Amino acid sequence: MDKIEEVLITLRRLIRATDLHSKQLVKTAGLTAPQLLLLQAIREQGQVTIGALAKEISLSQATVTTILDRLEKRGLVYRERSAEDKRKVHAYLTDKGAEIIRDAPTPLQEHFVKQFRDLRAWEQSMIISSLQRVALMMDAEHIDASPVLDVGDLDRKDSRKLPEQEDAQNEGEEE
Repeated sequence: MDKIEEVLITLRRLIRATDLHSKQLVKTAGLTAPQLLLLQAIREQGQVTIGALAKEISLSQATVTTILDRLEKRGLVYRERSAEDKRKVHAYLTDKGAEIIRDAPTPLQEHFVKQFRDLRAWEQSMIISSLQRVALMMDAEHIDASPVLDVGDLDRKDSRKLPEQEDAQNEGEEE
């Protein structure tokens, strides 16, 4: 096997690992990675505005609002206008939302982050540099992407899924 094939196989493994983990997350927790990260951000920040959530998880406000709409329909979050500033809307976890994220598996990126932080600084720099070069070689350096490891489009549809499974799978990190 030549080096080009090794690179392509490794890229495919990364894509496949992300895809498998995303499917497992939907199957076990009924949540997509962006939904889980959003719920975790609300839990960690307490009273938080939609704009602050968007900034925290590196998604647009429109995408966060869409995800919150779905989470609110499922009774996992609720939103309230600020008493001090009526222009601000705050998101909160419901008891059901807190229970779901407590029992949810660790997102793939959390596992990655733990291992990445254990690397020496020079190893981290080499990985970043190499991945940036690969993105450049694939003409992907201008593609907007958040640090959420998930695959698929925002409006994924699968007619074989139950309605609650479809809701859980309808979000991605793409804007």
